[in-house]
Formats: sequence, C-alpha cells, structure tokens
Amino acid sequence: MILKRVSLSMNKAVTFSSDVYQVDLTNPPKLNVFTQRQLSKIPQFMLLPENARIGVEVAALVFPFRVNEYVVNELIDWDNWSSCSIFRLTFPQKEMLEPADFDALLAAYKAEDKAAIKEIVERVREGLNPHPAGQKELNVPTYKGEPVEGIQHKYEQTVLFFPAQGQTCHSYCTFCFRWAQFVGDKELKFASKEVEQLVGYLSEHKEVTDILFTGGDPMVMKTKALASYLEAMLLPELDHIKTIRIGTKALTFWPYRFISDGDADELIELLEKVVQAGKHVAIMAHYNHWKELTTDVSKAAIARIRATGAEIRSQGPLLKGINDNADDWAKMWQMQVSQGIIPYYMFVERDTGAHHYFEVKLEKAWHVYREAQKQVSGVCRTARGPSMSASPGKVEVSGITEVNGEKVFTLRFIQGRDPDWVQRPFFAKYNPDATWLDHLEPAFGEERFFFED
Repeated sequence: MILKRVSLSMNKAVTFSSDVYQVDLTNPPKLNVFTQRQLSKIPQFMLLPENARIGVEVAALVFPFRVNEYVVNELIDWDNWSSCSIFRLTFPQKEMLEPADFDALLAAYKAEDKAAIKEIVERVREGLNPHPAGQKELNVPTYKGEPVEGIQHKYEQTVLFFPAQGQTCHSYCTFCFRWAQFVGDKELKFASKEVEQLVGYLSEHKEVTDILFTGGDPMVMKTKALASYLEAMLLPELDHIKTIRIGTKALTFWPYRFISDGDADELIELLEKVVQAGKHVAIMAHYNHWKELTTDVSKAAIARIRATGAEIRSQGPLLKGINDNADDWAKMWQMQVSQGIIPYYMFVERDTGAHHYFEVKLEKAWHVYREAQKQVSGVCRTARGPSMSASPGKVEVSGITEVNGEKVFTLRFIQGRDPDWVQRPFFAKYNPDATWLDHLEPAFGEERFFFED
C-alpha cells in the first residue's frame, strides 16, 4: 500500500492512504476561476446547446457568477448537465429571471448595448430584495454611538462578523441569499476592516458567547489575514467568547484550501492554536447535495480539519431542482456523519434573489424533512428544520395537523430576537401555497401572531 504524508501542524502529520483518497500533491492545482466574461473558456460549457449557453450568459449578467476548475471538472456531470444539481447550483439559469426581464436583457445583450444592459440589470436587482429579514435596518448594532460596520447582532448570544477580505467565494451559489455582497455595489456590502472595533463591541457585550465569521467566505482570505481576526478572539477581555464559528463553502468549492494551498499548513496550525487556547471552533460548512462529499480531496480536507480538534457542522437550504427530495437529504446526512460532520440545519430558501425559481412550499419542505429523517438513524437527526431565517428569528415548521377541526401549521422558534420566544410553539392557518413566514396567518381567529405585538 502506498501512503501519502500530509503535514498537519506543530510538527505533526496526518497519514492518508492513496488507496482511499487518491490525492495527488506532487503538482497541486492552483485556483483558476471563471466569471461571466470567461464562460467561453470553459470547454464543457461551450459544448452545451446554444440556447442553454445564451440563457446562462444573460442570467449571469444579473446574478453573480463565479466558478472554478475544480467544480467544473470534478463535481458537475456534464453528460447530464440539464439535471445535474451542481450545474444548477453554480450556473445561473434563464428561468431565474422573469420572462419579460430576460427578453429585454437578451435584446440588449445581443445588441451589445451596455447602457441598456446596465439599466435593466439595476432595475431587476432592485426588485430582488437584496437584504431580507431586516438585516440592514434591524441587526446593525452601535458602538460609541455609531453604527458598527461589518457586524450584525440579531440574537443575544451570537454576533455575525463580515471580514472585509472575506467578501467573495471560491465559487458562487446561484441561490445565494447574500448575492448583494458580490455585485460590486458598496452600498449593499457588509464588511469591516476594524478588528479593534469588533473587539471593543464584544468586550462591552458579555452576553455574547458565539462569534460567527461569515461573508462571502472567510476561507478565501490568506491565513495571515484570518489569523488577525481569530487571534483577537483569544484576548483576555473576550474570555466570554466560547465558540468561534466560520461559515464556509470551501469544503465543496475548493477543498485544496486545507490541503495544498501555499498557506494551508498555516491555516491548520491556526485552527489548532485556537482550539488549544480553549475555544470551541466550529466550521459551519454549507452543503446542498451529497455529491459535494464524494471527492477524495474533500474527504482529505474534512479529515485534516477534524484532526485539529475543530468540529464541522453542515447546513443548507432546501432548493427546488437541486435537493427537493428526501432521498438526497438522507444520503447527504448519512455521508456527512460517516465523515465526522454533524448535520445542523435544513433551511427554507430565503425570500431574496431568484426566490421564485428555488422556493419550495412549506408543506412540501416539511414532508421532505420528515421523510428524510425517517430514513436515517438518530445520529443523523441532529439537523433541525425546515427553518426560516425570518425577521423575528429562526422559525421551524414542526408539522401540519388538525386542531378543533381546523387544519393548521405547527411552528416554533428555534431562535428569536426576543429570547423569550425560543421554543414557543404557535399555529398558523393551513396555506398550501405558502413558501415563507409572511404568507401565513394566525389560526383560531387570532388577529396577529404573538411576536408581532
């Protein structure tokens, strides 16, 4: 048996069997990305039917598009591209635009009318609800009397931080609810370069136990930049910060970040250092389909992260045409657990971007979740959902039942702006067409939900 040794950190090593992982590190790949302007440089894409190519080219004018060679060569099934979940996950589709908008943009695109393209794109984006759930109006805290740029504080114990260097991704998801981060409009971005401001805010809020570094994707940053944020969390005045979460899609879109990038070893050392300092480090990995877990380099990256003492939790939304069936979720959760990942959340796709294209009715979402849970053992049933990250909080669809002859949705708060709402059940009138919380009305003749007071 041939063995490969991949240095870990602190003069340690993890031994990977080439019979298991087949990760060739003799000539490690470099990140090579394609944007809308480089679509013609993707050989597999150029073999698609012309109408399919045009649809992607036009849709990518509105929706952020960025993909890399690893995704293109290792994850997409080009022989079955039209039904491939990863293709739909990364390549914007014509149907993501309303027909009239697509036709107008197509005409301008063919005419190479840059002014018209710009006008149409801006108009369409304005109608896509770029910041759902009141995140710009309701979640931004103040420090020394001024709004704190790059921070959101919605729930008492948890603060979200958007490091400026991490406001992009190795590839973009077509459904992304933070698509506004990537379209070049500074007014739509959350970001902060001020570590001092973050530390100052946290030091005044001892109720905060968790900090979530998010984006974009913090793992696009060089390790040196990431370290400036993570090591600041080890200061004595932040002893109340117990958990450091890092939201990332890198395990899907660029697992080489943890294996062979120029500072991959330093990244692993950093994670290990923070764990050894007594912090709980949780990699909040975004997964949408079991195929993302199948490559050897992905498996090796997962193993390497877990060897630091950090844990990996998985979360992702339920998406029409990508994962809207119980079998895919059950298989994904089982594969995650077998690799040491903790299933964490099944989300309902947020009401932003091409919501009409990806949305799944709440009734179906609950059935998918329930049927998937029935297929797996208890260790996979740690995934909560289907959960809506709505303005008042994370609301779970617990079921559909009948009370006193009235068919109703049963719901509860997993998390809320007011901590007193957590775990409180409530009921909504049955609405078979509802896809989001604001489509629901209180049951039993009530005028409003309790949290609306």
